[in-house]
Amino acid sequence: MTVSAALRTMLSDAEWLAHRYDPGHDSFHLRAVGRDVRAAVPFLTDEHLGGPGTPMIVRRADCVAALPAPRPLHFLFHSAYCASTMLAQALDRPGVATSLSEPVLLNDMVGWRRRGADPRAHGRVMHDALALLGRGFDPGDAVVVKPSNIFNPLARGALTLRPDARAILLYAPLRPFLLSVARKGMWCRLWCRELLESYLADGFVQLGFEPRDYFRQSDLQVAAVGWLAQQQAFAALAAWAPDRIATLDSETLTADPAAAVFAAARHFGLAADAAHIAAHPALARNSKSGAAFAPGERQRDLAAAEAAYGDEIEQVAGWAAAVAEQAAIPLTLPRALTIA
Repeated sequence: MTVSAALRTMLSDAEWLAHRYDPGHDSFHLRAVGRDVRAAVPFLTDEHLGGPGTPMIVRRADCVAALPAPRPLHFLFHSAYCASTMLAQALDRPGVATSLSEPVLLNDMVGWRRRGADPRAHGRVMHDALALLGRGFDPGDAVVVKPSNIFNPLARGALTLRPDARAILLYAPLRPFLLSVARKGMWCRLWCRELLESYLADGFVQLGFEPRDYFRQSDLQVAAVGWLAQQQAFAALAAWAPDRIATLDSETLTADPAAAVFAAARHFGLAADAAHIAAHPALARNSKSGAAFAPGERQRDLAAAEAAYGDEIEQVAGWAAAVAEQAAIPLTLPRALTIA
């Protein structure tokens, strides 16, 4: 297949982010998103990138033919409210790694699969989507992808397609997770219901509940069910590829972010410089708002939520722990990342 020099040049420049996939036309949509823009937004979504933009639409076959040599690609899978955006941003350093925070292209892979995509065709497109995402800005860059947590049902498939990839499974412990949901209010509770709806559609929830049971559960119980489903899947994933996967909890990460980021970089095989990591701007700002982040802010927020919602949290946490015990789900994941 003859591919234009212009397309080869475009795909050699990581600024052209692989943003969407159109299964009807078997094409990728690419839009220009510079490294500085990516560092300034929490997620690579239209909401944060200023609308859909004016993408370049390229046939998948042409993209594949024009792709440069592959780079190392690794994954940061997460279960929400665990400082995953901060960790992804802190791993981004020119000449070391390019990080991608929740690219919509991977959400498209979830939606297409859910709509009944042929599994073999889906696997081929997923392979190509990961290759397109795996383009770093600098010649020495590896790529670290942090998918949205709606992608978690496809995590094992992605790791199978990239056998050299390593992964970190980042999660908030049960009680801090529930406290985060409670303090964020109604919209967060609704989001937890939407996430559970998504996981049920994917067959990702194996906890023994009947469909009608979810209508009888409180908001925080629904949030806990989503957490349990992810925890169950993460435990199985860590057991499946123990040499490639490490786990990390949010409280360890936020207690000493520089040390945790250093350990994460080492796990991914990245050049880790403690001084550069400690000075990274991502460690000093709120990853969502961009405002300056005071040491201990997360802990103070959780303490305030404990004071306001402690009784409800206590009841739901106890209920969820009983469900976890019955389903043999560890509340603390094995294969913890070693932090010096």
